[in-house]
Amino acid sequence: MAEETQTAEEAGSAEATVAAETNTPTEVKPEGMAVLGALSEIPAAPVETASPPEPKIDRQGRAYATGRRKNAIARVWIKRGTGQIRINGRDITTYFARPVLQMVLRQPFETAERTGEFDVVATVVGGGLSGQAGAVRHGISRALTNFEPNLRPALKAGGFMTRDPRVVERKKYGKAKARRSFQFSKR
Repeated sequence: MAEETQTAEEAGSAEATVAAETNTPTEVKPEGMAVLGALSEIPAAPVETASPPEPKIDRQGRAYATGRRKNAIARVWIKRGTGQIRINGRDITTYFARPVLQMVLRQPFETAERTGEFDVVATVVGGGLSGQAGAVRHGISRALTNFEPNLRPALKAGGFMTRDPRVVERKKYGKAKARRSFQFSKR
C-alpha cells in the first residue's frame, strides 16, 4: 500500500515536471454540474438565417402550379394583368356559370388582397364543375405563392394551400354501392 502511494506521488510530480518543462498549465477537466457551466463558455457557432424564398417565374413572366380536388386536375398559369380569368380557353362566366363557383375561384385573390392584379389561364380536366373549381382555386393559390412567396402565410391560414383529400369512396364487392347493401329478402 505504501508503494502504491509513492508511485501515485511520483506520477503526480512527473506530470508537474512535464508541465513545467513545456511552460503550459495542466488541463483541468470539469466534472458534474461544472460541465454545463463550461459549455456556456464555449462560443456558439454563427446561425445562418434563411434567405427569403425566390419567386418561380418563367421567361414570359408567368408562375405555374398544379391544383387538385376530387378527380379534377388543373394546370394554372398566372401573370400580372387586369384580372381576366380563362378556363380551358373560355371566360370564367361561361365555363363556371354558377356565381358560387366564380366566388370560389376569386377567394385566393381576395385573401391575398390582389384582386384584379393577375391574369389567370387554366386548363382543367376530370371531375365535375365543383371539383374543377376547387382544383383551379388550389392551383391559383399555389401559383400565387410561386409568384410572391411572402403571400404563403396568408393563403395557408385561409386553408387554400391544403389539397382537400376527400374523394369518392370505392365500390366494394357484395354491396350495391360503396356501403349500400342489396335489398333484404326474408324468403
